[in-house]
Amino acid sequence: MKEQFQAQMVRMYFGERDKWQGKPLHEAIFAKCQELGMAEAIVYRGIEGYGTSTRIRHARHWTFSKDAPIMVSIIDTEEQIAKLIPHLDEMIQEGLIATSRVDVIRYARTAGNGQESS
Repeated sequence: MKEQFQAQMVRMYFGERDKWQGKPLHEAIFAKCQELGMAEAIVYRGIEGYGTSTRIRHARHWTFSKDAPIMVSIIDTEEQIAKLIPHLDEMIQEGLIATSRVDVIRYARTAGNGQESS
């Protein structure tokens, strides 16, 4: 089954060391997304990057101190994203949030199409 619609995408950029209430920030944001019933959320761990602080963040295997750049990407309706933003305002102390409208094409298996669901 193929479905097309417009949605909103939010991407957050911060560091692996960032925390929220003692928990890694990306895990806290991911848990909040699940709690709010967000449609799609993915956490990416980058190799290297820098942001507003100009502090270079990297994930080199030979360093003891890891602070890789993290990106969390979320896609959902504007209404759902609007519910999430106040939580992000509270949780993110340093970083960047980018939002954009996106055209979405979602593919889903339908019952009886001869393929297993995963």
